[in-house]
Amino acid sequence: MWFLLMFVVALLIVYMTHLVYRWNNPKCNGTLPPGSMGLPLLGETLQLFSSQSSFNIHPFVKKRMERYGPVFKTNLGCHPIIISTDSEFSHFIFQQEGKSVELNVWFMDSFKRVVEKLNMSVHKYIRNMVLGYFGTEKLKQTLLLEMEEMARRNIDIWSKQASVEVKEVTTTMAFGLASKKLFSYDQSKYSDNLKDMFTGFLQGLIALPLNIPGTAYHKCLKDKNRAMGVLKEMVKERLNSYASDHQEDFLDVIIGEMKGDDPLFDVEGATYLLFGILLASFETISLTLTLAIKFISEDPAVLKELTNEHENILKKRENVDSPITWEEYKSMTFTAHVIDETLRLGNINPMMFRKATRDIERNGYTIPSGWAILVCPPAIHLNPEKYQDPLTFNPWRWKGQGSSNTVSKNFMPFGGGMRLCAGAEYAKLQMSIVLHFLFTKYRWTKIKGGEIIQTFGVVFPNGLHIKVTENS
Repeated sequence: MWFLLMFVVALLIVYMTHLVYRWNNPKCNGTLPPGSMGLPLLGETLQLFSSQSSFNIHPFVKKRMERYGPVFKTNLGCHPIIISTDSEFSHFIFQQEGKSVELNVWFMDSFKRVVEKLNMSVHKYIRNMVLGYFGTEKLKQTLLLEMEEMARRNIDIWSKQASVEVKEVTTTMAFGLASKKLFSYDQSKYSDNLKDMFTGFLQGLIALPLNIPGTAYHKCLKDKNRAMGVLKEMVKERLNSYASDHQEDFLDVIIGEMKGDDPLFDVEGATYLLFGILLASFETISLTLTLAIKFISEDPAVLKELTNEHENILKKRENVDSPITWEEYKSMTFTAHVIDETLRLGNINPMMFRKATRDIERNGYTIPSGWAILVCPPAIHLNPEKYQDPLTFNPWRWKGQGSSNTVSKNFMPFGGGMRLCAGAEYAKLQMSIVLHFLFTKYRWTKIKGGEIIQTFGVVFPNGLHIKVTENS
């Protein structure tokens, strides 16, 4: 009896040892990058949720860079993954879009299924749709004036309050304009606030992925489904009332495509497209503005340079109250440097996911088909070999580099390759206009807050509260 029991125990030990070995040594038709797969099933997921109160590279990534080098393997949430902190390797991955990699974002899986049977021309088509409505010509013709009116109206409201929390009010402002241009959103028609659903969804993205009632992640999924429900009803309603000779917003552009002879989208696909564009449009703007105001408040030299730049614009006008022109926007060179430096140091988009659709050979390593690939912009933006004193906020480092830095291998706040964000200029214009008014028509004083915690991104646990005052 004892012999049989010992034999069973031995078999279990051998079996478990084999499972652990297979976990730590995944199948690969070549050589995997160095790294650890962590614990069976859990991988290294728990280590990923460490946080810090600085803008440095996330501790999870930094420790593994020091141990394994710029490209390494791990397992997160039971998914094998390659993490790249190398600018050249990351650039290569972006260039493989539609060849050997594809987008891999969990909350857009349904949209991906809608278009995955199509070739990469669908992504070019969507990009052209977005550029047609939010690109440079539209910015010049109509959006510049609308952004100015939006900024004037909102900042005037801020100035009448004892203090405002910057992230909250800039989110309201950016969401208001984006939702208006996308689908003419009118909050008064709905019992629940769509903006609150989106912000709830975003907060859950940085939580431990436990889909259990009461957890932040569970609320994240609920908020996402509620938002999708509202957007889907909008698409259905517009589909039934669409008039081809009257286009009010971007949803009309989508519906026009759906009404064509060979439509790319159904209701679900159109809903996810709206969801993705709206999510990208307001969060980047609000978080970047909040960080910029924090950095500017803490640096008198930057504050002085910006004040001079914007006051000089007014001095050159015949009428100081004239609307902002495109030429004036393009003359805001130091403002552009401040925005670029905020994007670099703040790392608004800390993770970019792709998935290998076939084995990829690069630098002596193999990325197996089906593995996820995580490009880590913070490690690239904070590389001391590319940026002197990388943790120092220094807008002057961008002087003389022009606008080409937006698509540099070493600067990727708006993505890269075929998925370079089509709304980058839209975001920069809106931020520049808000800063213009804060340096000309108004002034602000920091009241409290401004501390940050970094996990998957930057959050302000105590907010950033300022007092906005109209110039006399």
